[in-house]
Amino acid sequence: MSIYSETNKKNLLLLIQLRWVAVGGQITTIAVAHCFLGIELPLAPMGTVILCLIGLNGVSLHRYWYQRALRNGELFVELLLDVAALTIQLYLSGGATNPFVSLFLLQVILGAVLLDPWLMWALVLTTSVCFAWLTSSYRGIGIPHTHRGTFLDLHIQGMFICFILASTLLVLLITRVHNNLRARDARLAELRQRSAEEDHIVRMGLLATGAAHELGTPLATLSVILGDWRRLPSLMSNPEIAAEISDMQVELERCKSIVSAILLSAGEARGEGTVHTTIRSFFDEAAREWKARRSPSQFSYTNGICSDASIVSDTALKQVIFNLLDNALEASPGWLGLEVDRQGGNLVVRVSDIGPGFAKEVLHDFGKPYRSTKSARGRGLGLFLVVNVTRKLGGTLSVQNAEGRGAVVVLTLPFDALSPGEDHGD
Repeated sequence: MSIYSETNKKNLLLLIQLRWVAVGGQITTIAVAHCFLGIELPLAPMGTVILCLIGLNGVSLHRYWYQRALRNGELFVELLLDVAALTIQLYLSGGATNPFVSLFLLQVILGAVLLDPWLMWALVLTTSVCFAWLTSSYRGIGIPHTHRGTFLDLHIQGMFICFILASTLLVLLITRVHNNLRARDARLAELRQRSAEEDHIVRMGLLATGAAHELGTPLATLSVILGDWRRLPSLMSNPEIAAEISDMQVELERCKSIVSAILLSAGEARGEGTVHTTIRSFFDEAAREWKARRSPSQFSYTNGICSDASIVSDTALKQVIFNLLDNALEASPGWLGLEVDRQGGNLVVRVSDIGPGFAKEVLHDFGKPYRSTKSARGRGLGLFLVVNVTRKLGGTLSVQNAEGRGAVVVLTLPFDALSPGEDHGD
């Protein structure tokens, strides 16, 4: 559902609330005029109009709860029906001589706030025609003691009551509409921020893949040179040089695997990296691989998934887990933990440590780029990528400082996002 449709739904709810006020006001006014002022009114037709308004509110509430999209034109129809009900009530109670005829202006103001320009002017034209028609076509009402000036007194009193009613409703209306507009603007700002972040990810991905392609050629050249050196007896006869050449080859292979992983994460070698596995095997292998690479002092790993499920091994997800573990290890070299569990249809991954915890500004802006209390290296981009990959997979990420010491990061992902054949894109 679009932001504008969501705003229209909030405005429809506002119209429903104002209509309840109108129903209560009409019942009160008719009761006072008939019972206390002795004015003869056609109670049956006027009561029928009130019942129609109540029925209209019932239909509107059903649309509010069960209709996802709501167009601006539907608000126009709602206002037209309110204008029609007001016109009938005024026709039955004195037409344009009724002081409540100025409530047409309230309908116009509602239209000016809620409707598109052309619909607003259509509502202005409709209310003007109704007002003009009521000046000559209406059912007269019997005002007692008109020769004593009571009619003028009642008219002024009615105008005063109408003014108070219209003023109160306008204050409530403008306040609510202003809040709706602020909520819509906040949502638009959030979407713009998300778009900017995703654009940032695209540019970073292009930079990474470009660098990976550029590094491919010199790494291949170095691999050839090292291979030639291993075939030279003059070099291999020296044990120290031979050991250094072996170490260089190991590090070179590591660089090549890093470059391949970058390209794989960017989707340029996806066909080679797609592996069908199970959720338990995926995390067992990921935990084992990370532990072998980082060699932490104490690493507590718990896999609580009893009901296993088939998934597609996703390099991006593995990198998310590695980034979270790397951040925990940097904050807490002495101990960190990884817990994996299943809660209903969701996968829950919890990474905890006993470090100093997150600073308040990092907790407030968690996952935003360049929000980090570390040195210049990294600058918070690792967590930024974690948050956005999680969002792409339809999951959520929550962070909090543990009681006493340490921090806890909880990653929640729907199993459907990891199932074979699922499309994880937005």
